[in-house]
Amino acid sequence: MKRLGTGIGWRPEIADAVEAMPGVDWVEAVAENLCPGHLPASLLRLRERGVTVVPHGVSLGLGGADRPDAGRLAALAERVEALGSPLVTEHIAFVRAGGPGTFSPRLEAGHLLPVPRTRDALDVLCENVRIAQEALPVPLAVENIAALFAWPGEELTEGQFLYELADRTGVRLLIDVANLYTNHVNNGEDPARALAELPLEALAYVHVAGGVERDGVWHDSHAHPVPAPVLDVLADLASRVTPPGVLLERDEDFPGPAELEGELAAIRAAVERGRTGSRDSTRCSGRSTEERPAGEPVRRRLALDQTALLSALVAGTPAPEGFDRARLAVQTGALAAKRAGVVAKVAPELPEILGAAYRPAFLAYAGTRPMSGGYRRDALDFAAHLLEPGAPADARVRREVRAWWRERSGPVPRSRRPVVRLVRGVRRTVLGR
Repeated sequence: MKRLGTGIGWRPEIADAVEAMPGVDWVEAVAENLCPGHLPASLLRLRERGVTVVPHGVSLGLGGADRPDAGRLAALAERVEALGSPLVTEHIAFVRAGGPGTFSPRLEAGHLLPVPRTRDALDVLCENVRIAQEALPVPLAVENIAALFAWPGEELTEGQFLYELADRTGVRLLIDVANLYTNHVNNGEDPARALAELPLEALAYVHVAGGVERDGVWHDSHAHPVPAPVLDVLADLASRVTPPGVLLERDEDFPGPAELEGELAAIRAAVERGRTGSRDSTRCSGRSTEERPAGEPVRRRLALDQTALLSALVAGTPAPEGFDRARLAVQTGALAAKRAGVVAKVAPELPEILGAAYRPAFLAYAGTRPMSGGYRRDALDFAAHLLEPGAPADARVRREVRAWWRERSGPVPRSRRPVVRLVRGVRRTVLGR
């Protein structure tokens, strides 16, 4: 495995700072935000300097009941080729559910949700990972996620689940120490035990990020400084194995370059602290080499379970039996808040039109209207909702939202030329659209 060194998550908001930052050996970019034929100039300049760029996927849903979508895999492979990356990463999570055989329409979470740590779910995940490995041109590494709640009836610890996944598929692991800490606070899971159970020889690299505690629940926000307990988990990991790479993630509320550089320095110090205090560790893996192909009945059961959970989170249906309803309510609120924030970025005109009423209006909409596609579709659906009879909006808001929706709901994007916009507007009026 190539030694990556110390890196930072590349985001457009901090692109200039990342380029100028000393000691950045590599960067990671969200794969779905990249267009292979039109890569950001900043990433191209970094590549020219020899900085490794790793695409990080967020939408495959390898932990879902369905097999990975061939189109999504092809798109991810295309980004790998365009960036010349030595590996590609994704998450151990499900992001959608529903559809045929589940008595539910297709539902999108818009977020990474935890997979039940059962042997059936592991069988499905292993098969999905193998499918992805065969479709991708470079090695795949998968990441443990942060969870606000736990599934009832789990059969394996996080460490055992990850060990068996790596053992059965040969997939590499991207270990997020911030997520281990999140699961410690929220679900009482011991990070040290998870590290002791992991196959650290399969480690690809490590994520480090900040979060915030609200009402006794830790949110992996990627918008706050890295806390000391997360650095302690990193030091523990570094005492067991020298990580090939460590990367700082930050997605919102970006601080200045000096603060980001300070966090990178703290990460290096934690790795050094763990390395100098290194120890021999014993792994209690619960290893099993038994191959269990995921049959269709197993996938159907998992599909029904995941659909019931996701429907409770995004469509207001009753919580499935055995779940902590208070924790599910926290997750529901977090999902709706994330949707509101991302739609505000995808369609910034909507918050401008609605002003202070945007957020409460969107949260009320999200409470009963699940995502039916991506965030662009979500923005269009929200605008259409605002135009429904009886929607609480004044004439000005309805007029401006209607104009915005008409411009963006068709296959042709809004033109920057006033004459073209005028012609299209006249044509819509004549056709009654």
